[in-house]
Amino acid sequence: MRLRRPKSGRRGGALTALSALALLADDGRALAQSNSAARELPPVQVSGSETPGRKRPAASRRTGRPAAASHRIILYPAPTQASDARSAGSGAKDEPGMASEITVSGDEINARPVSRPGEVLEAVPGLIVTQHSGEGKANQYFLRGYNLDHGTDLAITVDGVPVNMRTHAHGQGYADLNWLIPETIAAMDVRKGPYFADEGDFASVGSVHIGLIDRTRRLAQVTVGSFGYRRLLGMDSAKVGDGSLLVAGEVGTYNGPWDNPDNVRKLNGLVRYSQGTATDGLSVTGMAYVNRWNSTDQVPQRAITGGLFDRFGSEDPTDGGNTNRFALSGRIAQSDDLGSWKANAYVVKSQLDLFNNFTYFLDDPVLGDQFHQHDDRLMAGANVSRTLNGSFAGLPTQTTVGLQSRYDAIDLALTDTFQRGFLSNVRSDKVGEGSVGVYAENTVRWTDWLRTTLGWRGDYYAADVTSLFNTANSGRADAALGSPKFRMVLGPFNQTEFFLGAGYGMHSNDARGATTTEDPTDPATRLTPSPLLVRTRGAEVGVRSRIVAGLDTSLSLFILDQDSEILFSGDAGDTSATRASRRYGFEWTNHYRPRSWIDIDADLAMTHARFRGYDSEQAEVYASLAGYPEAQIGNAPGNYIPNAPAMVASAGVTLGEKTGWFGTVRWRYLASSPLTEDNAFRSSATSLFNGRLGYRIDNGWRIQLDVLNLFNTKANQITYAYGSLLKTDSLYNLCTSGTAPTAVCQNGVMDYVLHPVEPLTFRVTVAGTF
Repeated sequence: MRLRRPKSGRRGGALTALSALALLADDGRALAQSNSAARELPPVQVSGSETPGRKRPAASRRTGRPAAASHRIILYPAPTQASDARSAGSGAKDEPGMASEITVSGDEINARPVSRPGEVLEAVPGLIVTQHSGEGKANQYFLRGYNLDHGTDLAITVDGVPVNMRTHAHGQGYADLNWLIPETIAAMDVRKGPYFADEGDFASVGSVHIGLIDRTRRLAQVTVGSFGYRRLLGMDSAKVGDGSLLVAGEVGTYNGPWDNPDNVRKLNGLVRYSQGTATDGLSVTGMAYVNRWNSTDQVPQRAITGGLFDRFGSEDPTDGGNTNRFALSGRIAQSDDLGSWKANAYVVKSQLDLFNNFTYFLDDPVLGDQFHQHDDRLMAGANVSRTLNGSFAGLPTQTTVGLQSRYDAIDLALTDTFQRGFLSNVRSDKVGEGSVGVYAENTVRWTDWLRTTLGWRGDYYAADVTSLFNTANSGRADAALGSPKFRMVLGPFNQTEFFLGAGYGMHSNDARGATTTEDPTDPATRLTPSPLLVRTRGAEVGVRSRIVAGLDTSLSLFILDQDSEILFSGDAGDTSATRASRRYGFEWTNHYRPRSWIDIDADLAMTHARFRGYDSEQAEVYASLAGYPEAQIGNAPGNYIPNAPAMVASAGVTLGEKTGWFGTVRWRYLASSPLTEDNAFRSSATSLFNGRLGYRIDNGWRIQLDVLNLFNTKANQITYAYGSLLKTDSLYNLCTSGTAPTAVCQNGVMDYVLHPVEPLTFRVTVAGTF
């Protein structure tokens, strides 16, 4: 969701044998890896080597080396790429530098029953992925006590291409993964915290880097399920010269349990050529995706309890959207006597048109509050890094230097609409935003049991904003930040390692917020521009152990501070600022594989999240609502961070060999969270089970049944609390007659606003590999 409403109350040639080898560590010794390992954990041997905001006065209304060319094409049923093989041209994988750093294999990811593509990220310990508005909109992410909205502070890349969108019409860091085909995932590298010099924008809380497979056996797969779910998937590989050509495509439809069907129509395709290995290879990838849908957004609880509609009903059945994405990218990596280097480049053309109505009749008591967000962009970037192996005073060292660049040319628009029909303009902008990041890291292995990494990163951002309706909101903004990083690893001692990390990080804000000086709907109201870059800082200690045979366990304790959670409100057209914040907590992650046919994981994350300082403006708002408890409740000043989950837990058991019966049961838990800063509203906990049962035949055929929401739990995907207005509210009549004070009518009725979990759902898949 993106309803950061201002506090005014206005609306705002690799071979599969590589899968049996680990990457070379610093001293060049190869470490054996188990092909059956579901998570890639560090070896124990030493190697040398959208949440709604609350009201604030005077704010806005909405604010491989290539071989000789060959044209000989041979079709063959190539074996599926092993789950721990790295993508061609992706570069060498470093030794884990923190206890929370893991790699999840594509096999483990695809063993999980999921409702939608973005949920594959729940393989990241402590991460919850939800959806509150149709199957074409970006997911909502929760990690380490953050409601990351649609991607803020969680950097996601696929095949080296960033997914997060800067200065996006719906929300800063918008990360849509609906175009991802889970079966094409080779591995997912996960990091957390601002301790890595090669991680830049949006990576303060964590980063997820998804690598794609280079080849596969021919696959045909059909899935049918409840509520009109249909999916057809096909993949195949061909040998082209000294490389592999991979083609994948899917078609999908879905209505959902909603009274107003989602009517999803999705088409998705991928073409990929690869050659060589991860450290001496290259790949070129093209992607295309289009989707259109209706959406049932979150609805106020009072509408359900009052009988206006049921849990799966909608206040505005014309909400929805359409989107497309076309991408071309390439990457190359080479090794030599001095070390290695890698580079990648990409260009992405994307478009989104989104229609939402979150406050119903709060701003327009006649036609309602639906609005249209339009984002049309061309994004291009290139990255290069060089790693040198050496020594200092007889000690092994490794030094990496890198350069990262990106430019977005964006057309943005926000308009008021009625049933998707144009009513009026709020703002329209052309934005050019570029960035350059440079970084360096040096790792020294002091002894067999101690290594340290010292790094530094510098980021420079510049943006030009041309506001088509208000030249006062046009301008140029630029900013630079330097971020030191440090990591230390002790061990192993008795198959146990200890980790320490500390560093500074950052995230960018919407460029429009950095140049906006006037309320888009009321030029007489002056606004203070927000900084283009926001500082974060964090520290973490952790331990990882394999003392128990087959068990990998890790424990991390972390703290993360943010100078301000300033966000540009795509629903409002202006900036919504909050205070500095602090989060601290722990993550406990366990993965146990006692036999080849049984895989168990269990994760627990707990976080304490609070704003810092006193919110005097909110105190004024609270006082202005006196006498109207339906508007005043939940608006008292406080230090709770809305939608910051205090606890996330998950567990799963997967059984089965490569052939025969297989199955899995998974549980995920999202604890109760504060929904307003005074903790007057709290969400209910969500506890869900998903299951899978299937049978694999040795001739390559497979049939499986996925059961989602196994116990038909009546829970919510997500819950908010904010002010809105329905025509059935008594306050509606008081406001339309001019009886109630302006501040009260701008706030509306405070209430729980929710989007339910889909009920018990069945999906049957039949697949064959040839």
